[in-house]
Amino acid sequence: MGLNRRAVVMGAVGGTALATAAGMQFVLARQWTPAVPPVRVPAATARVLRETLTLETVLPGRLGFGTRQVFESKAIGTVTWLPPAGAVISRGEQLLRADDRPVVALYGPLPMYRPLGVGVEGNDVTQLEGNLKALGHNDFAVDRGFNAATERAVKRWQRDLGLAETGVADATWVAYVDGPIRVAERKTRVGAAATGQMFTYTATTKVVTVDARADELAWAVKDSAVTIRLPDGGEVEGIVTAVGDLDGTGEAGATVAVTIAPRDQARVGALERTPVEVSRVAQRREGVLTVPVTALLAVAEGGYGLEVVSGSDSRIVTVQTGLVAGGRVEVPGEGLAEGMLVGLPE
Repeated sequence: MGLNRRAVVMGAVGGTALATAAGMQFVLARQWTPAVPPVRVPAATARVLRETLTLETVLPGRLGFGTRQVFESKAIGTVTWLPPAGAVISRGEQLLRADDRPVVALYGPLPMYRPLGVGVEGNDVTQLEGNLKALGHNDFAVDRGFNAATERAVKRWQRDLGLAETGVADATWVAYVDGPIRVAERKTRVGAAATGQMFTYTATTKVVTVDARADELAWAVKDSAVTIRLPDGGEVEGIVTAVGDLDGTGEAGATVAVTIAPRDQARVGALERTPVEVSRVAQRREGVLTVPVTALLAVAEGGYGLEVVSGSDSRIVTVQTGLVAGGRVEVPGEGLAEGMLVGLPE
């Protein structure tokens, strides 16, 4: 009986040990069964867009009346009147008075380099006759010859100005400028000799001047459009009107003055000698696929990739990058299409 009990006890103990061992095997089996890692879909995404990317370059500029030029008089006598700074002088108006006689402004590129009277021919005659027409003298033909009809027109004009009616135009009372001018600063005084520098002048409309690097002038093409950003945050369109000569001998850092005319003169009318910014288009890519720059991933083999998200799945697509502008990057790569979602860093 005792032996049988012992056997039962031993059997029970043995059964417990076997059960415990089996349980351990089950636990171990659960611990070491390989698990498939869950797919991680980024919390933040952005869409692939098809759009136009524009890269702009911003240059500092100065808003004012542009480059000053010096008006030199060839009048004879003593200065008896000078225009004040800020005065605007147009065709047919007085530039100064010498011995109380007017020196009159006309428009044209040719200087008054010789007296013009009957029998003289040339481009300077054509220029004079064109100005006479513009002032209302219409009884002659504008051509290269100064004839009797031209002489009569000059005499009438001299009479209107209070000058002796000689019928001859010369540099003592006629001077040419490019167009309407604005007096900037007097260079002499009333009572001084009437021959020599009288004042500096500028154009009458506002312009922006940019000192551009000589090796970065591809954008500075006459009649090309730029954007002018004003100090108050506003913008106006500008047109390149002139590109100056190289400043220096071509060494590194040499600059060229680029003149830009604002289209809206009323908008800039109250501003003078004001710092502004000029924005110009450096590159433009139209109709390209783009993503935020922050979506790019560095891939192990080099270059960049994107995490393309579709439902609960994602995959890495390698891409070639193009133009970067405005926080977005061109991605002309296979495996992408407009409207797809790409992952963004958290």
